[in-house]
Amino acid sequence: MDEDNSDLSDEECWYCGNSERGKDWGLLPDVCLRHIFWCLPDCDRINADMVCRHWHSVMRSPSLWRCRFFHFSGRLSKFRQSEYCCAVTYARYLGVYLERLEVCVSPPRRSLTGQRLQQTISGLFSELTRVRAPLRSLSLVRLDLDRPAWTLVLRNSLVNSVIDFLCKGSSKLTSVCLNGMRINIQQGLELLSALSQAQRHSYICSLDLVGFFSSGLVYSNSTIPSLLCHFHGLTNLSLSYSCLSDELLMALCPSPLQNFSLYCQLNESHQQVLCGESWAALASSCPDLKVKLTVDQVINTDRLARILQRQIPLIEYCMTAFYSPDEDWSAKTVLCHLLPQYRRSLQYLALDLSNCNESLDEELLGLAKVCERLEQLRIWAFLEIGTVKELLNIRLRQRSLLNKIRVRKTNITG
Repeated sequence: MDEDNSDLSDEECWYCGNSERGKDWGLLPDVCLRHIFWCLPDCDRINADMVCRHWHSVMRSPSLWRCRFFHFSGRLSKFRQSEYCCAVTYARYLGVYLERLEVCVSPPRRSLTGQRLQQTISGLFSELTRVRAPLRSLSLVRLDLDRPAWTLVLRNSLVNSVIDFLCKGSSKLTSVCLNGMRINIQQGLELLSALSQAQRHSYICSLDLVGFFSSGLVYSNSTIPSLLCHFHGLTNLSLSYSCLSDELLMALCPSPLQNFSLYCQLNESHQQVLCGESWAALASSCPDLKVKLTVDQVINTDRLARILQRQIPLIEYCMTAFYSPDEDWSAKTVLCHLLPQYRRSLQYLALDLSNCNESLDEELLGLAKVCERLEQLRIWAFLEIGTVKELLNIRLRQRSLLNKIRVRKTNITG
């Protein structure tokens, strides 16, 4: 028996030392073991940790514990440890290594489930604050705090725990994602204020606030622009279109902003009127600015015309538009008049059009031809075979930049 394996059982010795296969594993450099351990789920990491002293030592490498993903449902199971114990135990013993945390929540349907979720998330943040976790990236998504299962007490307690963490334990944060939080305006402003105060110690360069507010005329609130202007190092910003206003665009001037993603949905406010000069001022003060716009089910042509200002440095446009029987709407105006405004900037175009009763072949071909910088084109629509062939001809003969074309084949008609 090798000296290094003197404290192991016969079975462990066979695995690590007495067979040719075990010797190969025992001779692996630490860097190789770390790569292998990185791919293992928690249950297998626990088993590997108990194989031998060497593996136990490698398993304590900080690089294995710098990133963590939790999915919390609030449901109990007799086959596994509770979510609260898993989260708090991890933070207690390994939180000192944690640099990137992702928490995804299944929105609760009952208040009892919401209570468990609140205790788990609050306990996790409390423990991370206590151990002074060097967190650089935080993602907390899909809370949906506007659901009835989140009672007022639970919602207040959860939001306060997040605010407390941002005030005390977020000194190294550079990236924050609060997508789908659905918080009311008052609490949302308090949370953003706590996040802006953290800028005294570090610069947040990436901020995702899509679906952050639950409802209301968010764009008319003047406090939001005044808070966002404190994020001096912001290079990536994602917002719901309901937050957008001339005041907000001007508050972002000047800044190092490079990527600005906007999400416009039918069930959120999108009827505000923005001035094209505000977009022009932002584009002028941020020379590297690239705007990405996703429009979901907004098919009113007048509203789309107000949204698609020609001064926007738009590089990506994604649109889902199911034809409504209640509106006499056509996608031709968007394809022929609105999108060609960006023929010198548009690089990525994705269109999901249920054009059962309207042919859009000529309009789509015309748009693909005039967009000079188009690199990727994705179309979900009823098209003729000849139209697809013509798109491929544009790709092969006329346009060197257009390197990817995707067409949903089930929608192709002869």
